[in-house]
Amino acid sequence: MTDKQRNYSILLILLLCSLITVAWYFVPHPVIPILIAFIPLGALFVLSQTFWLVTLFVLFSFFRIHEALPVLYSLKIPLMLSLGALSALLWHSLVSRQIKIYWHRSFTWLSIFWVLVIVGVFFASSRGIAIAAFTSVYWKIIVMTLAIAWLVNNNKNIGRIAIMITLSGALIACVALYNSANGIDLVEGTRVSIGRKFGSMLGDPNDLSLVLMFPLAFAIGLVTTPKTPFIKRLIGLITTCLLMSAIIATQSRGGLLGSVSVIGIYAIKIIRSKVLLLTLGAIGAVILYFVAGISDRASGGAHEEGIDESAMGRIYAWEAAFKMALHNPLTGVGIDNFFANYFFYSSHWDGLNHAVHSTWFGVLAETGFLGLIIFLCFITSLILSARHTLAAIAKHPEIYSPNLVVAANAVYAGLIGTIVSGTFLTQGFNWPIYILAALTVAVANIAEQCGPKSDENSEETDVQSHSQIENQ
Repeated sequence: MTDKQRNYSILLILLLCSLITVAWYFVPHPVIPILIAFIPLGALFVLSQTFWLVTLFVLFSFFRIHEALPVLYSLKIPLMLSLGALSALLWHSLVSRQIKIYWHRSFTWLSIFWVLVIVGVFFASSRGIAIAAFTSVYWKIIVMTLAIAWLVNNNKNIGRIAIMITLSGALIACVALYNSANGIDLVEGTRVSIGRKFGSMLGDPNDLSLVLMFPLAFAIGLVTTPKTPFIKRLIGLITTCLLMSAIIATQSRGGLLGSVSVIGIYAIKIIRSKVLLLTLGAIGAVILYFVAGISDRASGGAHEEGIDESAMGRIYAWEAAFKMALHNPLTGVGIDNFFANYFFYSSHWDGLNHAVHSTWFGVLAETGFLGLIIFLCFITSLILSARHTLAAIAKHPEIYSPNLVVAANAVYAGLIGTIVSGTFLTQGFNWPIYILAALTVAVANIAEQCGPKSDENSEETDVQSHSQIENQ
């Protein structure tokens, strides 16, 4: 034991003795010393399992597992996971320096966007709403986005997080299908949701479809990637069927469009004939539309003449978003302030405020024109990075692991699905885009480490890479 380690041990012992003394003074109970004695063991567990703590926190926060399974709700699992994850992150980044911190060009655009969001909080039309939204959720998204990118730094971790996302999606899909079969938490009598009675985020069918669409890309990736173990392929196949069934049960047009886009990205890689691909795609889209029963929806169904009520509601909301940005071009109305400002900017008032139901118009309204431009640059940077990684894998497939190939295809398909569904779903300040961003950066970093060094920073490689993606 070195002198430095000996000094740390003595300091730790003195600290524990002090804690026991103070605790005994206020609560003289024999259980107190025993509980305090377990603190070092708990600290060691937290510091040694940082990856799992961060991963579980993200999964619980995004998939709302504790809300889908009410028996877990009172246990405050996300809170405990957040305390452990943040403590471990601070220790490993500032003290032990075991987390290797690096930067990526996509993070530059994302950081600028984060700064604009933070500045917008102080200039928000309702500062209280903006502060509440930022302090309750968004700051966690910022921290965990960086944490995922820096912790998922090898093939084993990228494989772990891919399978965990797939299994979490399967769990939520099973709950959604159970609710649908038993008539629980149905919206408009036919659209499935989860936890609507106690205000869960999954209580909106559109948001539920977004949550279900996210793991779809990973599930299909497990099925279609060569050299993937049979058990993982089986899990991917079962999960794909569950997810598509649950998405259909939400009757969300945005969710269906995003899912078709995800499937289409994989179909492009498998089906070489463009004519066959377009034909199958058109037939599949029509079948999904009728199987989902969208024409029978209470809002947006076939019984409504002309532009249906649901579509008109979105048009009115987008018009209001544009007016908000015109009035506040640099800062917008502030994060989570669209709903509260709808009355003041909408040309059509039906007695209720409405959500924006669009990622792009949501970002426009709440961060202004400047925020939307930076956000689009951020998304473009992610797409280019994902395409570059896929092209590198296509050029040297023999040197990359199946885990990395699954993740690379999944994040790219997920990004495309997010962009398409983003027209109808509000995703600008929710977890999916940021988790995809972190995984896109992590995959690019791992691919760069595993790939041939001669291919780095070469313009010729970039041109060849993009042509390879186009030909897939």
